[in-house]
Amino acid sequence: MNDYNVIVRPLVTEQGMHFANTKGAYSFEVNKKANKIQIKGAVEKVYGVKVDKVRTAMHKGKPRRRGRTAGMTKSWKKAVVYLKGDGHIDLF
Repeated sequence: MNDYNVIVRPLVTEQGMHFANTKGAYSFEVNKKANKIQIKGAVEKVYGVKVDKVRTAMHKGKPRRRGRTAGMTKSWKKAVVYLKGDGHIDLF
């Protein structure tokens, strides 16, 4: 798995921007099979910053209905990446 397949997209939310400004922590949706070492390497290579630590969480899909048809939303993996020192990622 190459570095560009590990990171699916950055998560831009109000809480995520608050953590980015105060703690230097950025949230990403990542590939479900990626581990913390692969996530750290991908963020360092793609964004050119030094990563201090990585925390991950799995989000299970929720049941949804459209009339009589029942289904599930997709499950996904979230990674919160803490940067060293005054590291900064420009998301916009």
